[in-house]
Amino acid sequence: MTGPLSGLRVLDLTSVLLGPYCTLLLGDMGAEVIKVESPAGDITRYVGPARHPGMAANFLNLNRNKRSIVLDLKLPAGREAVLRLAQTCDLLVHNMRPQAMADLGLTYDEVRTVNERIVYCGAYGFSEQGPYRGKPAYDDMIQGVSGLAAVQAYVAGEPQYVASAVADRTAGLVTLSAILMALYHRERTGQGQAIEVPMFETIVFGLMLEHMYGKSFDPPLGSAVYPRTTSVHRKPYRTADGYVCAVIYTDRHWQRFFGLAGRPELASDERFRDVSARTQHIDELYAMVADVLKQRTTAEWLAALEQADIPAVPLNSPDSLLSDPHLQSIEFFPMVDHPSEGRVRTIRNPITFSRSPGSIGRLAPRLGQDSREVLREVGYGEHEIDALLDQGVTFQPGA
Repeated sequence: MTGPLSGLRVLDLTSVLLGPYCTLLLGDMGAEVIKVESPAGDITRYVGPARHPGMAANFLNLNRNKRSIVLDLKLPAGREAVLRLAQTCDLLVHNMRPQAMADLGLTYDEVRTVNERIVYCGAYGFSEQGPYRGKPAYDDMIQGVSGLAAVQAYVAGEPQYVASAVADRTAGLVTLSAILMALYHRERTGQGQAIEVPMFETIVFGLMLEHMYGKSFDPPLGSAVYPRTTSVHRKPYRTADGYVCAVIYTDRHWQRFFGLAGRPELASDERFRDVSARTQHIDELYAMVADVLKQRTTAEWLAALEQADIPAVPLNSPDSLLSDPHLQSIEFFPMVDHPSEGRVRTIRNPITFSRSPGSIGRLAPRLGQDSREVLREVGYGEHEIDALLDQGVTFQPGA
């Protein structure tokens, strides 16, 4: 593997989305990722359409550039194998509740007895410092308890989950950044450490950067909701033949738009003179924009808005993204030949490096595909591996 993280060895005890998304990004950037799965496998192996059991679409997308080893961590021999792997790794990342890791005998204190320099990262629902500690968590739950679902009520009429697993992916990105910071600290000091990334606090932190709003002050100077992003009119604008996504934001944008709309006098209207006034009258302003944009086609508006240097793009759907001209030109969805799943479409990592680019070196593995190979690397002999296979501690297809 090539990439800025080439040489980094990762022990991946994650499943579902948050953790695998983080380790996907590590793997794409050159890290060697050893994915430890239970005998049942990561649940996402069974989410979405599949040509073969255990190799469903969601798993294929989240788990390239990883090797799969099956270990039953509830068995002493499985725990021993994980600790032997941990001796050789720079990073251990998991998204189990801390009590589950304690029950398995795999806390940070236990792991660092075999590798003092390891960075040990736990990403899970709630901080261990508060009364919610130990609660189970999934994306929908975190969207709800964090306030994110309630904010959608301003536009949907009732609380609603965002139609994407944004809590998992946001927490996955924050987990990645925390890991890289800890690795940088170790590079300077030689010291490993434990990291906690709680989903709840992570999403609240991001949400409240804007929605603390008037409650930022004591006493408050208004409500705790930013009215621009919660306006019922903040959505893709309907045109004569489709939709356009325009963000008319600065004073200059609005002055130019009022001219395009045939309403130049609005540029001097007290309600719309600056960003503070516009925010107070955002609903009537956006409603006016919606009425104006219905009068011309999407192509006409895109051309006019671009000419006026007002940010605007067409509306895409997941299906239409596959034929988006920009994404097609950079081959963002390349077709590849998977060793067991045949011809599949994958997704290019969006990050580029001028000197150390990442790559797709491995496609998503079958369950336990690399068990024997990985165990050999940490000193297991063939007879020992055969014994682990016989005991159900590990598994390899065809074994």
